[in-house]
Amino acid sequence: QVQLVESGGGLVQAGGSLRLSCAASGNSFSIKSMAWYRQAPGKQRELVAMISNDSSKTYADFVKGRFTISRDNVKNMLYLQMHSLKPEDTAVYYCHAQAGYSDYDVIANRVVEVWGQGALVTVSS
Repeated sequence: QVQLVESGGGLVQAGGSLRLSCAASGNSFSIKSMAWYRQAPGKQRELVAMISNDSSKTYADFVKGRFTISRDNVKNMLYLQMHSLKPEDTAVYYCHAQAGYSDYDVIANRVVEVWGQGALVTVSS
Protein backbone atom coordinates (compact mmCIF):
# COMPACT_ATOMS: atom_id res chain seq x y z
CA GLN A 1 0.00 0.00 0.00
CA VAL A 2 2.13 2.91 1.24
CA GLN A 3 5.75 2.93 2.27
CA LEU A 4 7.48 5.55 4.40
CA VAL A 5 11.19 6.33 4.15
CA GLU A 6 12.92 8.71 6.54
CA SER A 7 16.09 10.68 5.86
CA GLY A 8 18.08 13.48 7.45
CA GLY A 9 19.21 11.91 10.69
CA GLY A 10 22.76 12.22 11.93
CA LEU A 11 25.09 13.54 14.59
CA VAL A 12 24.77 17.10 15.83
CA GLN A 13 26.10 19.05 18.79
CA ALA A 14 23.80 20.25 21.53
CA GLY A 15 22.12 23.47 20.49
CA GLY A 16 22.28 22.54 16.82
CA SER A 17 19.58 21.87 14.26
CA LEU A 18 18.51 19.03 11.99
CA ARG A 19 15.65 18.47 9.60
CA LEU A 20 14.11 15.06 9.14
CA SER A 21 12.19 14.16 6.02
CA CYS A 22 9.77 11.35 5.34
CA ALA A 23 8.73 10.35 1.84
CA ALA A 24 5.49 8.45 1.34
CA SER A 25 5.10 6.32 -1.76
CA GLY A 26 2.85 3.60 -3.10
CA ASN A 27 0.53 2.64 -5.90
CA SER A 28 -2.71 3.90 -4.47
CA PHE A 29 -3.09 5.58 -1.14
CA SER A 30 -4.52 8.49 0.75
CA ILE A 31 -3.07 9.69 4.00
CA LYS A 32 -5.11 10.84 6.95
CA SER A 33 -2.66 11.92 9.63
CA MET A 34 1.11 11.82 9.82
CA ALA A 35 3.36 11.98 12.80
CA TRP A 36 6.87 11.67 14.15
CA TYR A 37 7.62 9.33 17.02
CA ARG A 38 10.93 8.61 18.68
CA GLN A 39 12.44 5.84 20.72
CA ALA A 40 15.50 6.29 22.86
CA PRO A 41 17.58 3.30 24.03
CA GLY A 42 15.79 1.45 26.80
CA LYS A 43 12.69 3.61 26.53
CA GLN A 44 9.26 3.25 24.98
CA ARG A 45 8.38 4.86 21.68
CA GLU A 46 6.77 8.25 22.22
CA LEU A 47 4.90 10.77 20.12
CA VAL A 48 6.91 13.82 19.13
CA ALA A 49 4.50 15.68 16.84
CA MET A 50 1.45 15.02 14.72
CA ILE A 51 -0.21 16.80 11.81
CA SER A 52 -3.67 15.94 10.59
CA ASN A 53 -5.42 16.36 7.26
CA ASP A 54 -6.71 19.76 8.26
CA SER A 55 -3.13 20.78 9.12
CA SER A 56 -3.79 20.97 12.83
CA LYS A 57 -0.63 20.18 14.77
CA THR A 58 0.05 18.56 18.10
CA TYR A 59 3.39 18.62 19.87
CA ALA A 60 4.75 16.79 22.86
CA ASP A 61 5.54 19.18 25.68
CA PHE A 62 9.23 18.33 25.54
CA VAL A 63 9.60 19.71 21.99
CA LYS A 64 7.24 22.69 22.04
CA GLY A 65 8.97 25.78 20.79
CA ARG A 66 11.93 23.80 19.42
CA PHE A 67 10.50 21.44 16.79
CA THR A 68 8.17 22.17 13.89
CA ILE A 69 6.23 19.55 11.95
CA SER A 70 5.11 20.27 8.41
CA ARG A 71 3.59 18.37 5.53
CA ASP A 72 3.58 18.73 1.75
CA ASN A 73 0.49 16.90 0.52
CA VAL A 74 1.41 17.39 -3.14
CA LYS A 75 4.82 15.78 -2.75
CA ASN A 76 3.63 13.33 -0.07
CA MET A 77 6.36 14.50 2.26
CA LEU A 78 6.52 14.98 6.00
CA TYR A 79 9.17 17.08 7.74
CA LEU A 80 10.41 17.70 11.24
CA GLN A 81 12.57 20.76 11.74
CA MET A 82 14.46 20.46 15.00
CA HIS A 83 16.23 23.37 16.69
CA SER A 84 18.00 23.76 20.04
CA LEU A 85 18.66 20.05 20.17
CA LYS A 86 19.53 18.50 23.50
CA PRO A 87 21.36 15.26 24.30
CA GLU A 88 18.06 13.86 25.59
CA ASP A 89 16.66 14.22 22.06
CA THR A 90 18.95 11.39 21.01
CA ALA A 91 16.75 8.63 19.63
CA VAL A 92 15.59 6.82 16.55
CA TYR A 93 12.90 8.96 14.95
CA TYR A 94 10.08 7.18 13.15
CA CYS A 95 7.69 8.51 10.56
CA HIS A 96 4.12 7.31 11.03
CA ALA A 97 1.00 7.58 8.90
CA GLN A 98 -2.62 6.55 9.00
CA ALA A 99 -3.39 5.63 5.41
CA GLY A 100 -6.15 4.21 3.30
CA TYR A 101 -6.42 3.14 -0.32
CA SER A 102 -8.46 6.21 -1.27
CA ASP A 103 -9.90 9.48 0.01
CA TYR A 104 -13.17 7.60 0.61
CA ASP A 105 -11.35 5.16 2.87
CA VAL A 106 -9.85 8.05 4.82
CA ILE A 107 -13.24 9.72 5.23
CA ALA A 108 -14.68 6.42 6.43
CA ASN A 109 -11.68 5.96 8.71
CA ARG A 110 -10.74 2.72 6.96
CA VAL A 111 -7.06 3.28 7.56
CA VAL A 112 -4.02 1.29 8.61
CA GLU A 113 -0.97 2.26 10.61
CA VAL A 114 2.25 2.55 8.62
CA TRP A 115 5.75 3.05 9.99
CA GLY A 116 9.05 4.01 8.43
CA GLN A 117 12.29 2.24 9.23
CA GLY A 118 13.56 5.03 11.47
CA ALA A 119 16.32 7.62 11.36
CA LEU A 120 18.91 7.90 14.10
CA VAL A 121 19.46 11.33 15.62
CA THR A 122 22.40 11.65 17.98
CA VAL A 123 22.95 14.85 19.94
CA SER A 124 26.34 15.19 21.59
CA SER A 125 26.91 17.32 24.69
